[in-house]
Amino acid sequence: MIDLHSHILFGIDDGAKDIEMSLAMARLAVADGTTHIACTPHFMPGVYENNVPAITKLIATLEIAFLEKNINLTLIRGGDIHIAPDIAEKLSNGSLPTLGKSKYFLFEPPHHVVPPGVMQLCKGIMNAGYMPVLTHPERLTWIEKNYKLICALDELGVVVQITAGSITGTFGKRSQYWSERMLDEGRVDIIASDAHNIRSRPPGLSRARDVVAKRLGEAAATLMVKVNPDCILQNLPVSPKPERHVIEPKSEKKGFLARMGFE
Repeated sequence: MIDLHSHILFGIDDGAKDIEMSLAMARLAVADGTTHIACTPHFMPGVYENNVPAITKLIATLEIAFLEKNINLTLIRGGDIHIAPDIAEKLSNGSLPTLGKSKYFLFEPPHHVVPPGVMQLCKGIMNAGYMPVLTHPERLTWIEKNYKLICALDELGVVVQITAGSITGTFGKRSQYWSERMLDEGRVDIIASDAHNIRSRPPGLSRARDVVAKRLGEAAATLMVKVNPDCILQNLPVSPKPERHVIEPKSEKKGFLARMGFE
């Protein structure tokens, strides 16, 4: 399996605190069946002022440690890039990283605020030759009242990534509901761990993969954890999605969601 979203790089954001944590996360990932993992620290102006040379150096340090510790895990350079109006320009001049050598990059929306003009921003980025990978929309607090925006981004062609822990319930019933709905509607391209540590947010895709396989079939599960991530790293188009079937929640489901504050 290929995990394209993790915070395994140490001492650079809210992920691994030190190299020992990075090594422990790597061992968990390998034991779970992950062969490649993307190092995608936050790029968030004013909060995490990361840069490409710094993360490249850290990845090289971690690769040496993997060799010394006999950890068979391939690292991929990337970034968890917070929405900003100059993304296309910074991707073009190399000050923001794509995933590996591809045109794809992790595109992180604000968690609590609907980003204004996000459709036009994505169109501009795509016209510039880059492809946003929308990270964890199922966990956004504004998805309930703005789900049509998520659907519009999907239909525009933006790649959609949901979190393994959302599928398995680690992030609670709310995120699980939206991940299941997006899976059932055929809106998900890839699953990633968004791992930050070894306890509350560890790496690993197999449990989520198994849930998806049971729900949608083995082919769909393999597509999300191996085929599409590999296409991204090879800078190829992800597989076409099945015909979308918009799900209208049943009346009792609406009542439950309303009571839970989800709608």
